[in-house]
Amino acid sequence: MSYPGKSLRCTRAPGYPRENVFEYIRRTPLVKIKDVAKLAGVSVASVSRVLAGLPVVSEPTRLRVLEAVKALEYRPDLAARRLRSRRSDTIGLLVSDIRNSFFTEVSRAVEEVAFARQMSVILCNTDEDPVKEAAYLNLMADEKVCGVILSPSLQLLSHFSPADFSFPVVLVDRFERGIEADAVLLDNHDAAFRLTEHLIANGHRQIVFFYGADSATGRQRLEGHQAAMAGHQLPVQAQGVRPMADQAREAALAVLRRDQTPQAVIASSGLILLGITEALRETSLAVPRDIAVAGFDNMPWTRLMDPGLTVIAQPTYEIGREAIELLLQRISAPDKVTRQLVLRGELVERGSSAPR
Repeated sequence: MSYPGKSLRCTRAPGYPRENVFEYIRRTPLVKIKDVAKLAGVSVASVSRVLAGLPVVSEPTRLRVLEAVKALEYRPDLAARRLRSRRSDTIGLLVSDIRNSFFTEVSRAVEEVAFARQMSVILCNTDEDPVKEAAYLNLMADEKVCGVILSPSLQLLSHFSPADFSFPVVLVDRFERGIEADAVLLDNHDAAFRLTEHLIANGHRQIVFFYGADSATGRQRLEGHQAAMAGHQLPVQAQGVRPMADQAREAALAVLRRDQTPQAVIASSGLILLGITEALRETSLAVPRDIAVAGFDNMPWTRLMDPGLTVIAQPTYEIGREAIELLLQRISAPDKVTRQLVLRGELVERGSSAPR
C-alpha cells in the first residue's frame, strides 16, 4: 500500500541525562553543527552525513565527528531537521477517551516500546468528537510524525482510507470490514457472545445490554450479544448510551427502577460498567441475588467489589505493543500487504454472575 508520505523515515533521538535534567538544560550552552565541524576538523556537510548515518564518509572521519559530538554534548535541532528532511522520530497516538482504562494500558504499551526505540509519542484525546479528531490529525501532519496509531470515531471509520493521510496509520479497537488498513483488535463479537452465553448458562434470561451507541466497538459487541440471545430464542433488550460513567448511571437507573427488574445487565465497556455499578449502589438490589452483572475490561476495582465483577479481560498491553510494531513495519515497508491482528479476550468469572 502506498502513502503520499511514504518517504518518511524515523530517526533515533539522542539520549538525555537521567539526573538533574533541568539543571543540565539550563547550563548547557547552545552548540551548533559548525562547532562540531570545527572541533572535528571537517566540513559541516561531513558532520551532517555522519549524523544522518550516510555511508559516504570515511571511518576515521566518522569517528572524529562522533567524538566531537560527545565532547560538545551536541544535540541536533529536531525542528530544523524536520523542515529540511521531512523526517521525524515521533509517533502520534489518538485515543477516544483516555479515562477508559483500555486506552490507558494501550498508551502505556505504545510509550514503552517507543521509548525503547528512542522515539517520542504525542498523545491526543478526541472524546469521540470528529472536530477534535480532525484537528489532531492535522496537527500530526504539521508535526511530520512518522505515523499514527488511531482509535477512530464512528464518523471517521465510516469513510476511512489510509490514502487520505500523509503518514501511515494503524487502527486500534475500531475497524470495519472492507477497510484496507493495518489494525489490532479484540474479537468483539466473540467476547460479547461468550459473556452472554455465560449468563444464560447460569440461568439468567432477561438481560439488558448497555452499549456505546456512538462506538463501532459497542455495536460489534451488541451483535455478539444478539447472536447469543437468538441462539436461545430469547428477546434482546439493548440500551445505547454515551460511553461515559455518568450517562451510563442515569440510563441504568431508569432500567433498574422499572416495575420488572431484569435478571442481569451487561456493560460493553469499563466506563459503562462503572456507571451501572454506581446506579446499583443507589438501589436496594443485591448482586447477584437480585440481579447479575457482567461487563468488559478487567480494571483493578472490578475485583475489589463485593462480590467481584465478571468481565472480559482484554489483552490491552498486547494490543498496544502489536499496534506500534505494525506501525514501525509499515514505516519501513510502505507497500507491504495490510494486516489485521484479531486477539481474543479472556472471560474472568466472579461472583457477580453467579447462578440464579
